[in-house]
Amino acid sequence: MHQTSVIQRKRKMLRARVARRVLPFLASLFMATPLAAPVTKSMAGSTGNEMRMPNSFVSPEVVFEQKLRATYNAIGAEQQGLKFETFAKAMTGYLNLREAGRLAEDKQLLTVVDFDLPSTEKRLWVFDLATNQTKFHTLVAHGHNSGENEATNFSNTDASNMSSLGFYATSSEYTGKHGRSLRLEGLDEGFNTNAAARSVVMHGADYVSEDFIKQNGRLGRSLGCPALPMDLKDEIIEAVNGGTCLFINKSDAGYDSKYLNQDAAVAALVSSGNLVNQS
Repeated sequence: MHQTSVIQRKRKMLRARVARRVLPFLASLFMATPLAAPVTKSMAGSTGNEMRMPNSFVSPEVVFEQKLRATYNAIGAEQQGLKFETFAKAMTGYLNLREAGRLAEDKQLLTVVDFDLPSTEKRLWVFDLATNQTKFHTLVAHGHNSGENEATNFSNTDASNMSSLGFYATSSEYTGKHGRSLRLEGLDEGFNTNAAARSVVMHGADYVSEDFIKQNGRLGRSLGCPALPMDLKDEIIEAVNGGTCLFINKSDAGYDSKYLNQDAAVAALVSSGNLVNQS
């Protein structure tokens, strides 16, 4: 019972700290964000001229989604084929990782790979959240044993030759058998934390091209690496190296993460201010 009470007190203290940081921020948002409910005339009273004020409280969850949607729209991600649900997961993790100090302070880049899409479609995005721009939108390969044109199987096991889902932090560059390459640190226990041991890295490959698709009906496949087109790999590696966020998504694949904590994401949103304002 004593241990339970200590845990409960710690949870209350955490919620209180988040509330102290979030409430002033939300108050400023309420002033800038139009209320969802319109002001309507009241049917009560004898004059018929009284006005009923709407309920002005908007939950942190609603405001958080509004801010994400504003950023999603500003970037034009929907027109580029990225679903809002995938973008929202990626942004939630990005904000969690910033709050946890796992990402570089001087780069506001988010790389998303969406394996809901087949290999014949451009399914890698690099977003600059400081300017709300898409720096890159291109093809990317999945692991040989993850599937043919579509990635359906994933693993964190060495020699599985499968892709691994979840959040990564980019690390340092090196020159290997694929030339210029970028180390990746898997951050989701049970899903991708063996990335370094498996040599899962970003690198270029000749089999990631429109010509390969025309000849084979799909991209070639890697040993688990998110392999890039040869003509873009240097630019992408140069941009995202050194502690930026990579999220590899597949819906309905049993993936979950501690970095999808919305409370922590809201707290990070307060301190970073990197999402577009709706005012």
